[in-house]
Amino acid sequence: MTNTALVTGASNGIGLELARIHAEKGGDLVLVARSQDKLEALATELRRKHKVNVTVMAEDLSQPDSAERIFAQTERLNLQIDTLINNAGFGGHGKFHQRKLAADQAMMQVNMVTLANLTHLYLQGMVQRNRGQILNISSTASFMPGPLQAVYYATKSFVTSFSQAIAEELRDTEVSVTALCPGAVATGFVEAGDLHGLDVFDNAKSPRSVAECGYKAMEKSELVAFNETGLKIMLTWITPLLPRKTLLKMSYKLMDKTA
Repeated sequence: MTNTALVTGASNGIGLELARIHAEKGGDLVLVARSQDKLEALATELRRKHKVNVTVMAEDLSQPDSAERIFAQTERLNLQIDTLINNAGFGGHGKFHQRKLAADQAMMQVNMVTLANLTHLYLQGMVQRNRGQILNISSTASFMPGPLQAVYYATKSFVTSFSQAIAEELRDTEVSVTALCPGAVATGFVEAGDLHGLDVFDNAKSPRSVAECGYKAMEKSELVAFNETGLKIMLTWITPLLPRKTLLKMSYKLMDKTA
């Protein structure tokens, strides 16, 4: 049985490794990101190594109609998407009122709106076929407010909540939704989000290890997956018991470059 996965943000980091894992298992792919050159290089690698079919779509997911364009292309090419991996996303550092609003609007579009649009478009076919799986890449940031990354943390809270709600709506079907909530990962996220100098990234995990965790969780139809047991315990058992002001101060300190 064929299994074609559409992976957003597939040109580097976790998305690239998720694409590799899917190809290693013999699955076909639709790779989506802004960089045509990087996508073509990855597609060539995966076709050569694993003899799978790979389609490349260079799209800017910060554009409001990007999800519709992607869906239209897969429909035109008669590509059935069995696995949707919403990996694309980015962050940004600084006090909200001092950041450029356009940057945070683009972040909200990519991290939340385009993710929701793609999910809506492809989920309908999955439900009709009573078969499919969705993996949404969220973050441990989704479990608390994030001073100095206010919008990023909030977008990831949306992803984790959205994923769980849809999963419950689909519980009587063979369609699963998984939210992967990794901690710090050694990707281009640090540079893109102006996060250099923060101690939290000193022990960042490899993209491959995070991708493996997420892919396995998706295969098992897990609801929420963490790549680090310590973080899971902290965020699900300890953090909810802390006074709100204490939690906010702790969160601020984690993102404060002057500390």
